[in-house]
Amino acid sequence: MKRADPSHDITVYERYPEGSTYGWGVTYWEELYDNLHAADPESARAIGDDSVRWDTWVAHVHDRPPCLVEHWDSGFGVSRSRLLAILADRARSLGVRIEYEREITSEEQLAGADLIVAGDGVNSALRERHADRFGTKVTVGRNVYLWLGTTKVFDSFTFAFADTPHGWIWCYGYRYSKERSTCVIECSPETWAGLGFDQANEADSLALLEKLFADVLDGHSLVGQDNAGESARWLNFRTLTNERWHHGNLVLVGDAAHTTHYSVGAGTALALGDAAFLVHALHAKPRLEPALEFYERERQAGIRPTQKAARNSARWYESLPRYVNLPSEQLLALLAQRHSALLPHVPPRLYYRFDQALGHAAWLWSKITSRGTPE
Repeated sequence: MKRADPSHDITVYERYPEGSTYGWGVTYWEELYDNLHAADPESARAIGDDSVRWDTWVAHVHDRPPCLVEHWDSGFGVSRSRLLAILADRARSLGVRIEYEREITSEEQLAGADLIVAGDGVNSALRERHADRFGTKVTVGRNVYLWLGTTKVFDSFTFAFADTPHGWIWCYGYRYSKERSTCVIECSPETWAGLGFDQANEADSLALLEKLFADVLDGHSLVGQDNAGESARWLNFRTLTNERWHHGNLVLVGDAAHTTHYSVGAGTALALGDAAFLVHALHAKPRLEPALEFYERERQAGIRPTQKAARNSARWYESLPRYVNLPSEQLLALLAQRHSALLPHVPPRLYYRFDQALGHAAWLWSKITSRGTPE
């Protein structure tokens, strides 16, 4: 917004101290980098310089040999604290004020502001004051998850599925720097309770998880406490939606407006996309209310496919026993297709054969068309 028009008077209020953040790494895809480059090349270059990349995926399924897939979607990881520092430095360089350790819980604290942008997350205090106006709805996922760090640097985006007497538990890990990776643990509530996580303290939980995933961790430790000093907690993912994204001069962006299951890695991309489109709407429309209506209508439609994909992805993991006994190659292929709304309704082996046939047909057609139209 400041880059589009330097005359705007903008202040960012951040509840945490400077340099602290809840969480570990951020994963993103080529599309986010391209979109950010179009909106602000300086930020994009700085984020790209501090990111690590992978283009291989590997699955470890209990005691089977690892299954590796090369040249799948390329992904990127960046430290969450480093990402925030880059954005803060860029904002200051453009003349934006940033006030740390300032939590805003009511519009009255910002009396006189033309516009209040609430990017205060899924637990947004500003949104909750008007939950009935926004039409806020929350759906709680069945599985439990734990977001951890690790000193193990994964070369590939890594999936690991461990079979236990109480059911399957799995993790996905990706590096976000040259020294650290993120490791997300997930399982059903029955497995979680059966393994004793409902009674265990943090140290005992980490020790058991390190044992369960020893093969992929290679002796490295899991880390539960982030640089803000907060310990990781087992949670159920909450999918949040709002019928409306603005009320008066208050507008929602990012997780305050919508959440998508972490397994699709879209949260950061959607939040930055919200911000970019909001800037476009505010400059495209001469008055505030039409601009916010435009932003709400167009952006809600724009993110709908990602929301559907995230719901399907979450359901795939909640139905893991349906897929996990397939050969590793088939399991990984269906994991890549977990966004499909059709997959839960088709026998997994049949879906895999159908997907493979489509892939071969597409390859053959590309060869035919590259040689000109056949007679």
